[in-house]
Amino acid sequence: MLNAYIGITDKLWFRTLSMQPGIDEVNFWLPSGRSFKALNPGELFLFKLHYPEHFIVGGGIFAHFTVLPVSLAWEAFEIKNGATSLRELRERISRYRKIPTDPHEDYKIGCILLEQPFFLPEKKWIAAPPDWPKSAVTGKILDLSVEPARSILQQLHLLQDSPHLIQEAPARYGSPTLVLPRLGQGSFRVLVTDAYGRSCAISNERTLPVLDAAHIKPFSEAGENRITNGILLRKDLHTLFDKGYITITPDLVIEVSKKIREEFENGRDYYKFHGQGMRPPKDWTDRPSRESLAWHNEHMYRG
Repeated sequence: MLNAYIGITDKLWFRTLSMQPGIDEVNFWLPSGRSFKALNPGELFLFKLHYPEHFIVGGGIFAHFTVLPVSLAWEAFEIKNGATSLRELRERISRYRKIPTDPHEDYKIGCILLEQPFFLPEKKWIAAPPDWPKSAVTGKILDLSVEPARSILQQLHLLQDSPHLIQEAPARYGSPTLVLPRLGQGSFRVLVTDAYGRSCAISNERTLPVLDAAHIKPFSEAGENRITNGILLRKDLHTLFDKGYITITPDLVIEVSKKIREEFENGRDYYKFHGQGMRPPKDWTDRPSRESLAWHNEHMYRG
């Protein structure tokens, strides 16, 4: 069974995002930080406005759910959170929680990361399912192979506004199929952070604000936003990795270049990592690509 989920949102979030040209990802945030387990990566998440605007107005492809401090959610997605500033985002979270705004609290919020979002113009809004309660404030799972979700999916295809990753199969062949979504930069950062257990792969540092998702093969060199092309590193180690002073071999062994000592007459804090193994993700499917690591060894490392 392939599912879709209809999430309820406010018009300000929708309008803010729909006005952004070429947007490739969004964060559908939950102010309480509650869990979200309704979808698998690659399934369809649709946006419905609060009643009386009882319409489906857009959607995206579900990639990942996590709970983040609001500061990191803002760093990763900025306006793709559906707010124009961190201050506005914090104020809206406080309003939904019905608590006074605390400028010192780094609120934890649930983050539903969606790729290839689409936003329907008002004349193409789709009526919510007829059995949907007008007073509902929480979302709902729908089976795309049966009504009413199947008709919604057909309308999206006719409007040519649904993402191509959801492919509707002809009726005689059964259910629709999906392809996993392409990650945007913000989602790449968050998924790599979670894959490494929020701990630096070299130093084991766990202070979240100083951790970065490093591309092994840079985006500028056709490196993709995939977990297997990423490593979670402390910010200074990320800088050295990007500049070729540190590399990791295809066998996951850390190497530190002699150039640090030659150029800066220092590096004691980094040479202690030389020859050690990096700490990979627990899920073997998330481990760094051997091909990407070999590319970094050959083209970036300064020896």
